[in-house]
Amino acid sequence: MPVTDRENYLRTARLEGGEWIPCSVGMSGATWTSLREELEEVVARHPLFFPNFKKGKHNYDNWDYGPAHRPSEKFKDNWGCVWDNAWGGLEGQVVEHPLADWSALAAYKPPDPLVLEDRGPVDWEKNRENTANAKRDGRLTSGGVPHGFILMRLWYLRGFENLMLDMAENRPELRSLIRMLTDHNMALIRQWLSMNVDMVSFGEDLGAQTASIVSPRMFREWIAPAYRDLMKPCRDAGCEVYLHSDGYIMELVDDLIAAGVTIINPQDLCNGIDDLAKHVKGRVCISLDVDRQKIVPFGTRREIRELIREEVMKLGSRRGGLMLVCGIYPPTPADNVDAVCCAMEEFRTYWWDGRAT
Repeated sequence: MPVTDRENYLRTARLEGGEWIPCSVGMSGATWTSLREELEEVVARHPLFFPNFKKGKHNYDNWDYGPAHRPSEKFKDNWGCVWDNAWGGLEGQVVEHPLADWSALAAYKPPDPLVLEDRGPVDWEKNRENTANAKRDGRLTSGGVPHGFILMRLWYLRGFENLMLDMAENRPELRSLIRMLTDHNMALIRQWLSMNVDMVSFGEDLGAQTASIVSPRMFREWIAPAYRDLMKPCRDAGCEVYLHSDGYIMELVDDLIAAGVTIINPQDLCNGIDDLAKHVKGRVCISLDVDRQKIVPFGTRREIRELIREEVMKLGSRRGGLMLVCGIYPPTPADNVDAVCCAMEEFRTYWWDGRAT
């Protein structure tokens, strides 16, 4: 009997062998409205990655990018953070912080996680229905917390400079706020665990271009305890724990694995393919975020193929432990999107189809 996508994904995550490298390609709204029908032609050529796509389904002239992604719109989310956006289809940034002054903390109330998501209402009944349908169909089931669940939420609420000073000055209010965020996220996690999902996803950007945003010492003191508290019940329930982070995170990898991460989603060139092979391969599954800064947007088809080939050779194995994820953003041309898809199709079975001998 053929291995299902779910079985292959979980074997890969657990380094128990698989039959192909799970691969995905995701288009930002900004990419769709920039490339339009040209991108449709590419997507239609790759049903392996886009099985349900139909040409002509998008209305490019009336595209709703969603809150915090609409150009020239200031949007207040359910935490009271005001977002501003300059480019439609890419997330904006917080420009007004509800807890910029600690005097506001005593009266501050986070959104009720059983009623509200970050940017709208939550429908837990629908989430349960979708999860049940996925289980019935034998698909992977997952849930998670919003992107920016601890560290980024802190600077959304306080402002970045304020947060850095809070850590340096050991402000007691900061510990109270982290507890509030931990409790909020735990309520979400309990909901997902009650559905017996296969995986719980976490995500926030812990790295800048060449270093972590906070030092490893500060991360261990302020952030890692919350990560451990939130990830432990997931691991106790037998769930895979997926963590996404943009930026350089190599100096935090040991702490992230210790916190309970089983699938880590780092950026490739920023962290270094060789360093990922040396320090992460074989310890947890690497869901590799394929370059979006240099080669994918600006390189040739050959350079894109060679990048993905190198990543499969150095980070993959017959045991599994490697997934490939590529997010597409402007100014990536349509031909480079096609090159990414072609390279993933070429190398996804490399370790199992006889070529690795």
